[in-house]
Amino acid sequence: MGNDLVLQAGTAGRRLPAALRDPWLAIFLALAALNLAWAATGTAPAAVRALWQWSPALLRGLAMNIQLSVLAMALGTLAGLVVGAASLSPSPLLRRLTRAYVLLFRNAPILVLVYFTTYVFPFELKLGGWNLPFPDWIKVVIGLGLPASANVAEIFRGAIQSIPSAQWEAAQSLAFRRSQIFRMIVLPQCLRRMLPSWMNLYASITMSTSLASLVGVHDLVDVATVASNTVSRTDFTILVYFTLLALFFAYCYPIARWTRYLERRHEHY
Repeated sequence: MGNDLVLQAGTAGRRLPAALRDPWLAIFLALAALNLAWAATGTAPAAVRALWQWSPALLRGLAMNIQLSVLAMALGTLAGLVVGAASLSPSPLLRRLTRAYVLLFRNAPILVLVYFTTYVFPFELKLGGWNLPFPDWIKVVIGLGLPASANVAEIFRGAIQSIPSAQWEAAQSLAFRRSQIFRMIVLPQCLRRMLPSWMNLYASITMSTSLASLVGVHDLVDVATVASNTVSRTDFTILVYFTLLALFFAYCYPIARWTRYLERRHEHY
């Protein structure tokens, strides 16, 4: 027992340095240490001091981008699962309609879809005697959710078709109903196979939220643009847009690492 505890502690100790050897984590820690040194000594460059002042606004802008990406993926996932299931329908007409939907929105530029939903939908909805606002950020969610739904539909269809037919036949021989086979046998395997592709898609949608600033949404890119125009310094402009890239990277990089981990883990099943 004591030897097992020693072995587990040794294994855990070997894992920690591997995480700390990540080069991007080392860069982040070095930048954090540099900023702390500047703050402690009061020797920070003027551009860095201006960036500190704008940091709360930049983080609020990033929160808007994250909100857009989460809502767009939620909408796209729900719609994609419905479309993906319909693409496997025995009805030829329904299969053709879903195929046309997937082809249309998978091959349409995301910027075009964002502009399309922004200007096609009204600025407010009239329901009876009520005028309800229809803000631009909701239109951006729809514009990003459309290509997400088409991609999720293909991911879902591919996951279902990757399940060997022998599993369906074996379950049917055990008197399982088709709904039970799908819910208890097929769906759990599909979710595991879909997750890496779904996470890659989410990272892509998150980066596409930077287009929201083009239609008036006050996101991270818009805040960076306002900050650059307000401070009006070349060094600050370079720094603020570098920070914009760093914030997107800091959010999406862990998703990419986790996706690779899940892909390697899936290979062992």
